[in-house]
Amino acid sequence: MLFERLMKPPQDNAPPKEVPTLREFVSRFLDGHPRANRQKPSGIAAKEMILRVHLVPALDHKKLDAIKSEDVQHLKGRLSTKAAKTVNNILTVLNVMLKKAVDWDVIDRMPCAVTLLPVPKTSMSFYDFDEYERLVEVARSIDPRTLLVVLLGGDAGMRCGEILALEWNDVDLVKRQLCVRQSDWNGQVGTPKSGRLRYVPLTRRLTAALVEHRHLRSKRVLCQADGSPFTRQIVQNRMILAARRANVKKGVHILRHTFCSHLSMRGAPAKAIQELAGHADLTMTQRYMHLSPAALDAAIRLLDEPRRERGLG
Repeated sequence: MLFERLMKPPQDNAPPKEVPTLREFVSRFLDGHPRANRQKPSGIAAKEMILRVHLVPALDHKKLDAIKSEDVQHLKGRLSTKAAKTVNNILTVLNVMLKKAVDWDVIDRMPCAVTLLPVPKTSMSFYDFDEYERLVEVARSIDPRTLLVVLLGGDAGMRCGEILALEWNDVDLVKRQLCVRQSDWNGQVGTPKSGRLRYVPLTRRLTAALVEHRHLRSKRVLCQADGSPFTRQIVQNRMILAARRANVKKGVHILRHTFCSHLSMRGAPAKAIQELAGHADLTMTQRYMHLSPAALDAAIRLLDEPRRERGLG
């Protein structure tokens, strides 16, 4: 007993731990977690917005160890008009924030349970073959840069930030392939969403569009007449104009969904689609595989095969 007391002296006289409020802990959390771990600028901005717009107004001056499960339920009630995925993004930031407070000995334990909402799986919106061809022809009639926006998204599966950051050094017109190695978010250049580069072979028409558009105004493929880089708003505006004239749904990301969907519908293996699209794992890719008639047909044909008798050795 004496030895145990020497090794672990009683803490009864220790001063109580000073626990900050959620508002007071915000800057420490942002500096110590997303910024310290060099998360993507878009991810840091999203966390800042969630804290500023949703969590601070709802939990404001509550001390971290005083946030209870009922407070989380009240927060869900305040967000009743938001989509389930949006609510879960907000709850996830709160959950990570409280876990970091435990890790950093700011509080002793998690003060509440943060339960996410069930999110129904929705089908990806994409252009069918006729709609996409119509969009390509309309974009061609507008100008070469609008055509490149459509083809880089629909024929190469690039995200908006990847399209903005594409440089001529990343394009090999002889091998007919491009390298997706960086992404631009509001002028801040980082790695693609998956965190790794990928190589995408070029279709014939995308190769022809790049050859026709070749310029020396900037190292960026897409730039304005004075050489300044395209912004996300410029790309979105060009896409809106082309989609309106082609009478199809608007949205740059629909082009990427179209790329994956068309590959699946033409029988491309899931692993190939994952590599070309730069998905971190097959979970996202699997959302397109129900469109593959070849895969489904091959599975059903297995039932038509004659049953093999097992031989005895």
